[in-house]
Amino acid sequence: MQDIIIEKPYQFVPPYRGNWLPWLILKSGLVHRHLRKYEGVVDCHLHGIDHLRESMRQGHGVLLAPNHCRYADPLLMAFVASEAKTLMYAMASWHLFEQSRFQRWAISTMGGFSVYREGLDRQSLDLAVEILSTPNRPLVVFPEGAVFRTNDLLQPLLDGVAFMTRTAAKRRAKQGPPGKVVIHPVAIKYVFKGNLETAIGGTLDSLENRLTWIKDKDRTTLQRIHRIILAMLCLKEVEYFGEDQSGTIVERQQRLVNHLLSPLEETLLGKSSPNDALIPRIKALRMKIVPELTTGELTESERESRWYQLSKIYLAQQIASYPAEYLVSPTTDTRILETVERLEEDLTDKAGVHGPLEAIIEIDRAIEVPADRAPRGEEDPIMRELRERLQSMLDRLSHEANSVE
Repeated sequence: MQDIIIEKPYQFVPPYRGNWLPWLILKSGLVHRHLRKYEGVVDCHLHGIDHLRESMRQGHGVLLAPNHCRYADPLLMAFVASEAKTLMYAMASWHLFEQSRFQRWAISTMGGFSVYREGLDRQSLDLAVEILSTPNRPLVVFPEGAVFRTNDLLQPLLDGVAFMTRTAAKRRAKQGPPGKVVIHPVAIKYVFKGNLETAIGGTLDSLENRLTWIKDKDRTTLQRIHRIILAMLCLKEVEYFGEDQSGTIVERQQRLVNHLLSPLEETLLGKSSPNDALIPRIKALRMKIVPELTTGELTESERESRWYQLSKIYLAQQIASYPAEYLVSPTTDTRILETVERLEEDLTDKAGVHGPLEAIIEIDRAIEVPADRAPRGEEDPIMRELRERLQSMLDRLSHEANSVE
């Protein structure tokens, strides 16, 4: 399980507010070199920058809302900043600031500030509203809330984007300055530009070796991947049910996810939500579990119990990262690459660099945010439009990848 939960009290990390140092870093080419070496991204194409420039020219508070399928996504926003000739602020999960002193410094210096995903982070929300209320720099927020290696498939969006933009719009309407609060959907698409067999062949061999399998030369790459996914599912079914289950892959995945989460929801929240989107379910459970871990008041037995609960939640998120339809033939080389990287990360907690990748960034026209409250009992119209626009852009960009039978 990756280090996404930090077992100590949360402390808000503010962004660096200066200009010259982040501009120096942007112009130095450090971001480009990092993307090439550590993420395999060798080229980037940017479309729709005029939409952002126009919103900035009119003095609007701007929130950029990109999809989030790779760890390279935040760094790619440096290309947007350079072309728009503006620095940016960005919300980033607190655990990223706790990986190393250098990473903490780098994220903060480039305008990143922390958000505590396991609780109500008033400081982070207040700062986001302040940024959107004063036309200084755009704010970047990834509304999916977590990295899913499914570039063509948007995950359910968290409603924090609507809350902070509506709050800022209300403040600007009452107090000024003139202008509006707008959201620009940003679609990020990665296209693989290498030889697929060369890029992932060794990784697949290694994964099969971990499963004690002898390589079967008669199986296609897709068959090998499907077999590994099925093996991982079967292993977890045996662990939690005592035997592998029947039904379609989708039915089995959902059954296991609910088996992992529903008892926790009943115990911690007083009710189960088996039909709700996964990420809100996970967030609600973590908000109950993690704060107790940070107090230092739990016995060792209680502490072990909380970590066991978190491991179940983490597994549920892993299971949901393999949508059954994603590799239905014909698929694309980029989808195959993403899935192999996800398998490698889930089995080893690390994912190698499998380039070369070309990144395409497309900025859509602005969504104007009203100052009034969203209708109750239904999806916020702001989030619905954002979701539909992002998925439409990703659908169109998906045709940039090479088809694989």
